[in-house]
Amino acid sequence: MQARQGVIITAMPLRHPCSPSFLRFRRRAAAATLAMLLVSPAGLTQSLPDLGEAAQVDLPPAVEQRIGQSVLNEYRMQPEFLDDAEITAYINQVGLGLAANISEAHPSFEFFVLRDRTLNAFAMPGGYIGVHTGLITAAETESELAGVLAHEISHVTQHHLARMVNKQSLTSIPMMAAMVLAVLAARNNTQAGMGSMAAIGAAGMQNQLNYSRDFEREADRMGLKLLDKSGYDVRGMENFFERLQRFGRLYESNAPGYLRTHPLTTDRIADMDNRIQSLPKRTLPDSLALRLVQAKIVAGEGQGRDAVAEFQGALHEKNYRSEAAAWYGLAHAQLRALNTAGAAEALLALRKFKIDSPMIETLAAQIQQRQGDSAAAESTLRQSLKRHPQDRPTSYALIAQLQSMQKYGEALRQVKYDLQFWPNDAQLYFLQAQNYAATGNQLQQYKSQAEGYMLRGQLTAAIQQLMQAQRAPDGDFFEHSQVDARLRELKQKQAEEAKEKS
Repeated sequence: MQARQGVIITAMPLRHPCSPSFLRFRRRAAAATLAMLLVSPAGLTQSLPDLGEAAQVDLPPAVEQRIGQSVLNEYRMQPEFLDDAEITAYINQVGLGLAANISEAHPSFEFFVLRDRTLNAFAMPGGYIGVHTGLITAAETESELAGVLAHEISHVTQHHLARMVNKQSLTSIPMMAAMVLAVLAARNNTQAGMGSMAAIGAAGMQNQLNYSRDFEREADRMGLKLLDKSGYDVRGMENFFERLQRFGRLYESNAPGYLRTHPLTTDRIADMDNRIQSLPKRTLPDSLALRLVQAKIVAGEGQGRDAVAEFQGALHEKNYRSEAAAWYGLAHAQLRALNTAGAAEALLALRKFKIDSPMIETLAAQIQQRQGDSAAAESTLRQSLKRHPQDRPTSYALIAQLQSMQKYGEALRQVKYDLQFWPNDAQLYFLQAQNYAATGNQLQQYKSQAEGYMLRGQLTAAIQQLMQAQRAPDGDFFEHSQVDARLRELKQKQAEEAKEKS
């Protein structure tokens, strides 16, 4: 057993163990893109808006955002999409912290995580950035992780994907948008993507699946500046890329996916090194949040009993970067293995470190709930939320806990309170809908679900929910009037989008 990811690791080849369901999804994405490319320009115009002259370098921001959000919604339906509030909150905390230091105008960013052991990350149009769990767990420092995110953010702010596709001299902007989708599919599954390219006679596209050296250097330069401005150690970016390069030599054709989609050369490493010399070196404390996230990811991999054995072995051999994170990971692994007593014992050992972390408190509440003490779980979450009032995962957990205790009124009050601070949080609206459904309030249930779908960019689904709200037997005149007004607003938006495509 070796030290891994700041927590623990077992020897593992760097390959791409995608599940059959996810491979089917990627093949469907490639096939759908191929269908878009094979239709006539007139047919494409019916499905995509006319974006202007073909010489235009960048897609309009609204269209980039719409494309990226639709692809993200596809990812959400796949089993590899990691729907974990704490891990997602952490990666967004790091990513949005970087984005806050961008000086020029830029899209709003959203970061999501895929459960995939390969070392990879990818940027999509509109500011959506996907990160594999393998990349998170491989980071030795938060500066390394932030370095990769800063690099991907720079690909977005410089519109590299749109510029790359534009070089293909396509005859219409709608075809350029279709090619963007094809490139995304191909970069995540080279064989499927290249199959669609070959089918349309685009054999010369293979090199374009990877960012050009100029784009990579530009992303390096912008990423380093962003990393430095955000207070991270800029050497983390270089260290991580150098380690990827060593892995690439070791595993040759099974090199990390990030190297295949982001060509790394000695010239790039040398260029980064030259730029780094002029930037200040920072020695930062180890990030406990990163260690806890890494431990939670590892605890969720494979079989629960195997994860338990891995953490127990690491603790016995003192083979860890953070002992507290190792106990935290063991507690989660024990929960997965249905050993509540073992989880409680690991939590007791973790408590000795006297760490005030909302992630530890939500874990404690899960253990208390499993022990049958719902009141203690609620109290733990409430106390944690008092100390960390801006921690959304804790708030989500409290709402879910109240719902499980059939305290629907209290859960709805918590949702209403949170929406004052996070009005664009789709998850809160879906939690609100669940509690309305439990109380039999159909109109408000459908209305809440509509707002959640709208925030996810699913306009048609939102309209369908509001139409159901119109038919709901409950609700007073004022509530039905609100539904009618919102439905007219969304239908007008739908008509405007349809007009763009005509």
